Formats: sequence, structure tokens, C-alpha cells
Amino acid sequence: MADPTRFYAGWLVDPDGRAALLARVPPRYAVVVAHHVTLKFGDVAAVPPAATVGEIVGEADDGAGVQVLVVAIEGSPARPDGGTFHITWSLAPGREARESNDVIALRGWTPISAPIPVRLIPKA
Repeated sequence: MADPTRFYAGWLVDPDGRAALLARVPPRYAVVVAHHVTLKFGDVAAVPPAATVGEIVGEADDGAGVQVLVVAIEGSPARPDGGTFHITWSLAPGREARESNDVIALRGWTPISAPIPVRLIPKA
């Protein structure tokens, strides 16, 4: 039986726009993730979310190896589960993408001066 925690519903960062985003927001750490935005993690429904565009509206960095970009979906960075929509942007070796949630929860995030559009591909 497959481990349901390996699955998520959300959005992939559009690969065609990923390189431009990486050039615009340089990764601070060696392991570049910049892969997806999670809507729900774990046992998820097979129906992908409808939105196809988001905006990078902020960032968080713990200064010790986790860089996160906060994303607004349909105008809000608030996830239905109480978390924050985000893209784990880069990590130091030994750090894990799941730590992004903790960094945002513990340290908050800082708005950026001008939102950056990001194309998203629904994924379930």
C-alpha cells in the first residue's frame, strides 16, 4: 500500500517560467527546490485545484538554510488548513522542504514590494 503522506494536492510551478523566477529571486542556499505550492498534504482527493495563477507576495528565511516564497492564491496566502501557501525556494544541505511550514509559523514572513506573478499547474 502506498504511503499517503507522499502525496499532495496543489500546484506545480510552471517549468517554462521557473528559470525566469529563479533569475528574479536568486536562491540563497545550495539545494534549489522551487517546485510546488501545497494545498493539502497527505490523503488528498483526486480533484486538482482550479487556480492556474498565483502571486509571490512575500518571503521567509530562517538564516540557517530554509528560504521560502509566500504565494497568494486567488488573492490570499492563507491555506484552508490554517497554513500559508508557499514555495520552498532553496535549502541548505541537511534541511528539508517540510521545514518551510515551521519557519513561516515561527518567524512569520515579510511582504515584498511588488507581487511577482507565478504560473501554476494544478496537481492532485
